[in-house]
Parts: sequence; structure tokens; C-alpha cells
Amino acid sequence: MINQSLSLPNDEEVTSAPSGHCLLPLGRNAILLIEKPAIIRNAWLLTLLAIACIATLGIGTMPISPKEVIAVLFGHGSSMSQFIVQDLRLPRLLAALFTGAAFSLAGCLMQTMARNRLATPGIIGIDNAAMAFAVSSVVGMGISLAPSVMALAGAATATALAFGLAGGSGTRGYRFIVAGIGIGAIAGAITQLLLSQVSIDVANSAYPWTVGSLSARDPMMVKVLGIGLGVCLVACLLFASQFALMPFSDQVITALGANIKSIRIITLVLCITLTGLAVAVAGPVGLVALIGPEIARVLARYRGIPLISSALTGALVMIIADLFGRTVLSPIELPVGIVTAVVGGPYLIWILVRRTSRTSL
Repeated sequence: MINQSLSLPNDEEVTSAPSGHCLLPLGRNAILLIEKPAIIRNAWLLTLLAIACIATLGIGTMPISPKEVIAVLFGHGSSMSQFIVQDLRLPRLLAALFTGAAFSLAGCLMQTMARNRLATPGIIGIDNAAMAFAVSSVVGMGISLAPSVMALAGAATATALAFGLAGGSGTRGYRFIVAGIGIGAIAGAITQLLLSQVSIDVANSAYPWTVGSLSARDPMMVKVLGIGLGVCLVACLLFASQFALMPFSDQVITALGANIKSIRIITLVLCITLTGLAVAVAGPVGLVALIGPEIARVLARYRGIPLISSALTGALVMIIADLFGRTVLSPIELPVGIVTAVVGGPYLIWILVRRTSRTSL
């Protein structure tokens, strides 16, 4: 278990941590038990993330050296460098950072709840439903904040439908996935139907919502996503001990004194919030929610629920994918959703083949 929050009886104090762990006080009667290898692992991921951020701020049509990028970030550098870094590239970098972390963290939570590595928001159909709702608002109301609000509504609707059709997920992870795939297919068909009924100009305005793009994103929604992501990360730390119980059967969880229904509701609310806000910024970006948690799980050597590591790896994957799409065919720009689909598609097939060779899905 990587991070575990523990409630302490009144007047009881814990002054030493178990071997390989350290304690972080969370108020008067609670502590957070953190595994030291997780701290080291996340420190390495943060270092790689910082390097990727500096690289993406410096690489482009007007290249800027890493030294100049760092100077600009600290309020120095030439006026031209400040304009390129702060006004042109930094907003896009923040959008990539927040959306990647949100998609990946939502994927880790959903996989844990459904007890299935394929149960990501994209495969469950949450991304497609959020996209369908956002596109419907673009078609009906024009570009405004309406698509972002509608994306959240779409994510909540898809999750409620999948959860309801599965009769309660967790013990029925396979049924949850099948129900979600069906909902995602219907949402995708509705999106295509809506786009086929409008003029080419309106369809073009809705295009970024259908492929996943970080170009010219709404700064207000990026800010809202950053706040929402921070709140969800804190909630994940506070409920880490409950999330760690989800891989067990319902009977075991109940015997340990936990309320499985409450844990699932908290998990679903976090998944809806993270996915809805991320889709509201970038549209559906496929497979980041699958790749991020998978890399984090390998780094953690399959121990515990790698929540923070998943957020960091998801952000790293999104930033690298966007940098690749922005520069490899320059001046033509590939949407980040297409890049992640090209890279993640074979990876998904590899997971399915490897899993089938070991056991049935």
C-alpha cells in the first residue's frame, strides 16, 4: 500500500512509522502512512516531468534554449522569449499537464473499482458521452462555456447508465465494461449524426471536441480543471485506505468494517469530475487513462494503488504526445488525441493478447 490514511483513537499518538514508511500528520486524529519507495519513485517522475515541461516550452518554430526558458519562468529573459513562452506555449503546456493527470487518475480509480485493467473512462464510454453532449451544445448554441458544462453532464450520465446497467460494479466488472462499451458506441453514433446535420462551418467548430486537441483551449476551463484536479488529488489521499480495499471481494470489505457502497460512490464522483473537466478542456483523448496507470503500476511493481504515480505518468504521456504531434510534421499539427490513439492502440492490443494468453477476460 503506497499511501494510507489512518484514523487514530483520541489521545493516542504514533511517534514512529513501520520500516520502509514515514508518517505525515493529517490533523489531530489522523495520519498518512507513506511508503518510502513511493516517495523516491514520484520524485523521479517529477524530475522527468520537469524536463519534459522545459523541453516543450523550448521546442518549436522559434527554438528557445533550456537556460532561457528557465530564466523566463523566473521573470527574466528577452521580451520575445517571454511572449513565446508565457503567452503561447505555457497555456498549452498547463492544459496538457492537467488533462493528462486527470485522465490517468480517473483511469486508475475506475480500474481499481471495476477490478479490471481495461475499465478506463474512455472504454466505459464516459469520454464519448461527454463529447456527444459538448458537440450537441456547439451545434445548438455556438461556442461558449456551454460545451464544458455539457461535457460534465455527459460524463455523469454515461457513468450512471453504465453503473445502473451493470447492477453495481466491482463484483461485475466484466458486465460494467460491456455496458460502457455499448453506451460509448451509442454516444459516438449520436455525435456523428449531429455533425452530419449541420453546415461545414459549424462542424469545423465542433471538430476539436471529437478528436482531442490542446490547441487554443479556453483559459478559464484550464484554470477550473487545475482547481478540480487539486481537490480530487487531496480527496484521493484522504480516501486512500478505502480505495486500497476495493481489490478485495465485497464480503471481505464488509467484514473489515468498510462501506462498499460509499467507497464506490466516492470513486464514481471523482471519476466523473476528473473525466468531465478533462474532456471539457481537450475533448476525448483516448488511451491516456489506460497507459498512465499501467506505467505507474509497473513502476510500483504492482504493489498497492498508485494514485499519485498515475497522475504524474499521465501528465508526462500527454505532454510528450502533444510535443510529438506539434513538431514531427511541422507546420502541420496532429491533434494529441490522434497521437495517443496511434501509440496506445497497439499497446491496448498487446494487453489484450497477453491477458488472453494467461487467462480469460
